[in-house]
Amino acid sequence: KFEIVDCIFTNFHLPKSSLLLMIDSFVGDRWRRLYSEALAEGYRFLSYGDAMFLQKAVD
Repeated sequence: KFEIVDCIFTNFHLPKSSLLLMIDSFVGDRWRRLYSEALAEGYRFLSYGDAMFLQKAVD
């Protein structure tokens, strides 16, 4: 049984990765601003980095 989610927890992924494409499909271009802010605030990326909570972009 397939279900659609409207929010996810995930970590910060590398540029040009398939996981970043998942984020883009979930929140749209907002990921660019989110990642810029995370870098400016010193968040850690990849598997042992910080996590984020994302809500689905509404069209």
